[in-house]
Order: sequence, then structure tokens, then C-alpha cells
Amino acid sequence: MAHGRNKYQSRENRARVRRILLHDWDPIGIQDVPEASDEYDRYADKAHVMLMDDRATADMIAAYLYEIAAEHMGLGHNQRLAEVSKA
Repeated sequence: MAHGRNKYQSRENRARVRRILLHDWDPIGIQDVPEASDEYDRYADKAHVMLMDDRATADMIAAYLYEIAAEHMGLGHNQRLAEVSKA
């Protein structure tokens, strides 16, 4: 067990985070493109670690996602993106 957690439960939790990012966050609108279903996996991995190991709050994870979309993806800083990141 990693960090005292059941590995199967950990996998399921990571899959949940992945689904949330793909279907709820999705700042570049790829949820209906099967070939791009893994586009956000690295961000899901980081968000999962933040949640499970770092005990990050929802606001901390939202700030991370906002920064990824605004800076890394080049979508710029705007209110809509901030709201999507908190979804």
C-alpha cells in the first residue's frame, strides 16, 4: 500500500480525478475527441497527489488548474477560466 492506502482505491480515485478534468474542467474542449482522452492525465496525476498526499484544499487544486490553463496552455487569465477551474 502506497502511503498506507489501498492501491485499488488509489487507482479509482485517480480515475475519478481524470474524469473530472476531462468532463468538467476541459479548458480546451476535447472531451468529445476520443484520441485526446489522455490529454489531461499529467494534470490529473498532479491533482491526485495534491489531494491525497499533500492534503490540498479545493481552492489549492483550483489555483493549480487555473495556472495550468492560463499559463501553460496559454489561455490567458480571465473570469470564465477561473470559474471552470473551480467547477
